[in-house]
Amino acid sequence: MNNFRIGFGYDVHQLQAGYDFWLGGIKLEHETGAVGHSDADVLIHVICDALLGAANLRDIGYHFSDTDPKFKGIDSKILLKEVMVLLRESGYEIGNIDTTICLQRPKVNPHIPTMKMCLTEVMNVPESAISIKATTTEKLGFVGREEGVSAYCVALIHKI
Repeated sequence: MNNFRIGFGYDVHQLQAGYDFWLGGIKLEHETGAVGHSDADVLIHVICDALLGAANLRDIGYHFSDTDPKFKGIDSKILLKEVMVLLRESGYEIGNIDTTICLQRPKVNPHIPTMKMCLTEVMNVPESAISIKATTTEKLGFVGREEGVSAYCVALIHKI
């Protein structure tokens, strides 16, 4: 039996005026926000997908369908808490997660410490287990044109 497993997550959300911008469990002040069935927190969504994939538990859409009205507007931190329950019920614990947010504006780096504190509380893991990085796309593509936000995550889990 292999004690270590890795998972990968990728997600994209469109940015539009009139929506709140949730990222890493916190609300950022910005003139546009992410569009989605839930609160569209792209960072939490990739973490969920990476963890679910590592544990071979399908993906976020399988567990929290974007056609189910009970998830309309839901706080993604609730989804992440449920993913952590599924992960631990399957006998796994997080080794570490490494994330990258791709966003032209607003600048993410000043918010990373607050995001990490929020996520460590939701996931009940040490802060050292979560890495959050941010980059722009140098004004290229949909991220560079400020039409959307994307994020990537890799997660290492281990049997407990």
